[in-house]
Amino acid sequence: MISLRQRIVWASLLGSAALASSGAFAQAPAAPSTSSTPPAAVAQADGAAANKAQHKRMDPAERMQRMQEHRAKRLAALKEKLKLTAAQESAWATFASASQPPAGARPPRMDRAEFAKLTTPERLERMQARQAERSAMFAKRAEATKTFYAALTTEQKKTFDAETVHAGMHGHRGHHGHGGPDGHHSAAPAKS
Repeated sequence: MISLRQRIVWASLLGSAALASSGAFAQAPAAPSTSSTPPAAVAQADGAAANKAQHKRMDPAERMQRMQEHRAKRLAALKEKLKLTAAQESAWATFASASQPPAGARPPRMDRAEFAKLTTPERLERMQARQAERSAMFAKRAEATKTFYAALTTEQKKTFDAETVHAGMHGHRGHHGHGGPDGHHSAAPAKS
């Protein structure tokens, strides 16, 4: 087993080697690319980075509009895959409306400077109130989902499960890579 000290030494050596090699590459003339990555994939990666930067600069109202359009497309695709019967339409309507964020934009975030002026108990009360609001919204969505799920046939349930498996892991915002399947970060490795 590698001790913590050995891990630190190896990390330092690897970091030094990476810095040294990047400095050598910066001074060397550019060589023709022999990368196995096709130019289209590189362009796509660059486009994704640009899209992410644009997303951060986007007006919050515009971002909310895009999110709602994306959610509507996902729900429409899910409904099409489920092949609902006329008898299931009312359960779908309840489920779809509960899946939408509440009318109007979410409450504005408190300014950081204003938040910093609060006492610790006041900050905790604000955070607890926001958490209670989120829990109530989640409970409403969960109940509507369970009701809708109960109205599905066995085959539709399989489709629903397959199509919505990632929604529970990544939350409503679609954050990938934040924690494990249960949403929590895995425990740190034990020290030797």
